[in-house]
Amino acid sequence: MTAPQAVPRVVVYHAAGCHLCERALARVRAFRNGLDFELEEVAIDGDEELEERYRELIPAVEIEGELVFTHFVHEPAFRRRIGAARGAAVRARGSTARPSEPTGRSDEA
Repeated sequence: MTAPQAVPRVVVYHAAGCHLCERALARVRAFRNGLDFELEEVAIDGDEELEERYRELIPAVEIEGELVFTHFVHEPAFRRRIGAARGAAVRARGSTARPSEPTGRSDEA
């Protein structure tokens, strides 16, 4: 039986009236047709802390808490980042090696 894949979390920070934000949101939403990820859309309008942090960067896209795109979302890079985030999450859960297989850890003898 195959272990369930980790689902990466993507956050898109945007603002009203931002045409670049509208484009980025449309692209990221469209990527969901072929990629499995959790999408959170965060409007920075009226939030002083978010305005200060993201106003000059929007649209800003984070994957697993890391800021990876500003102003434009590049599809091939987005796909690579989602794949890497999924792999990192699986590794963080532990080894997928069977008990009889080496895990590559240095404490094995």
